[in-house]
Amino acid sequence: MELKSPVVSVQWLNENLNGENLVVLDGTIGKAFDASQKQILNARFFDIKAKFSDTSDPFPSAFPSTEQFQKEAQTLGINNNSVIVVYDDKGIYSSARVWWMFRAFGFENIAVLNGGFPAWLKANYPTQNMKSYNGEKGNFTANLQPNFMMFFDDVKQASVNNTHTIIDARSVNRFKCIEPEPRAGLRMGTIPNSVNLPYTDLLENGAFKSKEALEKAFSKLIKEKPVVFSCGSGITACVLGLGAHMAGYKNISVYDGSWTEWGSLVKE
Repeated sequence: MELKSPVVSVQWLNENLNGENLVVLDGTIGKAFDASQKQILNARFFDIKAKFSDTSDPFPSAFPSTEQFQKEAQTLGINNNSVIVVYDDKGIYSSARVWWMFRAFGFENIAVLNGGFPAWLKANYPTQNMKSYNGEKGNFTANLQPNFMMFFDDVKQASVNNTHTIIDARSVNRFKCIEPEPRAGLRMGTIPNSVNLPYTDLLENGAFKSKEALEKAFSKLIKEKPVVFSCGSGITACVLGLGAHMAGYKNISVYDGSWTEWGSLVKE
């Protein structure tokens, strides 16, 4: 089985559910294991917060170490020859973060389910009660790729020297400091020299718009400079990252700590 696109339709996934080496991941963020909840048939819960984040970091959903990511991916039975499709309960949201992390660790045979679980339910495809993965351990090998993730010092340099186009995925009102941040105690503000493209502008009914629409959205902002995407805490920045990849852009990265880190460390 071969993935020809970074996103797949619910129809494609339903037709390939029994495919050799297929692994379906539920990457819904903020979800705890609950046997009463529904999931796609044979899906495995990819716990971003507890298993695939550096929980010792003061900021949420922090990028894990290579060792941690490899260990937890193996625990989910993921192999180097696996074909992964990841979804979330919102449509296109945290699934893009899962896609981005796998690519950051050198794994490219992964796609996001366009429209996510809502589209799956709407199509009346098979579900089951959520269950833990108890199968064999996988042989997944993590190989960290430089430049996929940027961190505070990197972005500070990029902002001061204006070497990158910094694109913020938050809503217009949060970017313009009209609406307070949802995180308690976090100040309003923007990274200097950043521009705004709300991640929701790339979506329609929880799925990505056409490639042409994505190209148009990015062409207004991306010129010659490399690009770094930011958001509130590094989740929806990956939606922009995936959208930019679909639109053909290459020199792109994600600011892991995003505004939660920047707004906490930089006081003005």
